Amino acid sequence: METTSIEEGDEFELRVVGEEKLPTVFTVAPDGTVDVPYIKRIKVAGLEPQEIAALVRARLMEEQYFIDPSVSVSVKAYKSKRIEVLGQVQKPGSFPLESGMTLLRAISLAGGFNSVANRDKITIRRRSKDGKTVVDTVSADDISDNRIPDIPLQAGDSIDVKQRVF
Repeated sequence: METTSIEEGDEFELRVVGEEKLPTVFTVAPDGTVDVPYIKRIKVAGLEPQEIAALVRARLMEEQYFIDPSVSVSVKAYKSKRIEVLGQVQKPGSFPLESGMTLLRAISLAGGFNSVANRDKITIRRRSKDGKTVVDTVSADDISDNRIPDIPLQAGDSIDVKQRVF
């Protein structure tokens, strides 16, 4: 299972029900912390979103600002976790992994296919848990036509759109 822990540079949204005045989007500082109103600086690097929510909830109750707050945390962008989109796209490069990002969304972030892209030959390289590199080749048309599901991406994935042979 892929880790969803928050790291430095990542952005997340924190909501406390009934407290619309609080800032909601936080970026994790290089030291792994964020400054949350009422409870000041807390270390969040390495924690899962639900762990951050529990920590904030506990600190708000500890400081007696709230009796029984409802706190939620959702990831806006994993800046610490990146994917690469290479080959025949408009803007090849490295992109932050967004929550729920799929293969077609990543290609879209890279500006879409260029005029010589082979939509039927897209390779995805992924490192498995045991450290081996796994390579899979898929067709964007198969995904678009709902013949196969769009592929969820993981941190470190490398996508290579091959060139069409004329």
